[in-house]
Amino acid sequence: MIKNLLFDLGGVIMDIQRLNAVESLKKIGITNADQLLGKYTQKGPFLKLEEGLISPSEFRNAIREGANVKITDNEIDNAFCNFLTGIPAKRLSDLEQLKQEGFNIYMLSNTNPIMWDSRIADEFKKAGHDLNHYFDGTVTSFEAKVCKPDAAIFDYAIKKLNIVPAETLFLDDSQKNVEAARQLGFNAEVINPGEEFSAVIKRFIQNN
Repeated sequence: MIKNLLFDLGGVIMDIQRLNAVESLKKIGITNADQLLGKYTQKGPFLKLEEGLISPSEFRNAIREGANVKITDNEIDNAFCNFLTGIPAKRLSDLEQLKQEGFNIYMLSNTNPIMWDSRIADEFKKAGHDLNHYFDGTVTSFEAKVCKPDAAIFDYAIKKLNIVPAETLFLDDSQKNVEAARQLGFNAEVINPGEEFSAVIKRFIQNN
């Protein structure tokens, strides 16, 4: 019986567009943005920030040094956050509905403190609430010091959220992350482009 729903953020709840960020970063002088910034996994200072190995200020300094251009903190942050295009209002109401139906709602996301404390926080405030209104608990890669699909981040989530994998449905837009979760005993489903998590959950429940 599924008691817990464990959501990825980008590509599942929040719409993302990697190329928006790549082009914005290139415009401020970060010419290798396309090599460093991926849809599911990052490289260089982007990865270190997501893994919580460097602070936002250390990240910005590394970006400036690598690009060898004079750019402000705000220019870096704004360009980087263009990765995120927003959360449709219906998905916020769907999260509320799932909670009303009795599910425990959690998030497990590869993300970073720059996005988390700005664009992500703002998107969850759109309907007059905040992130904690929608989730019973969250785990981020920069908090856990490890990114999906590493098994360690799933183990971290199990302990922090006090969840049983067999009682949990994990939803992610990466097949690798879904397979990693299944290896640890989670029920897991991929959210493909154009799919809504509400429909995937409904189909899973009906079939199980």
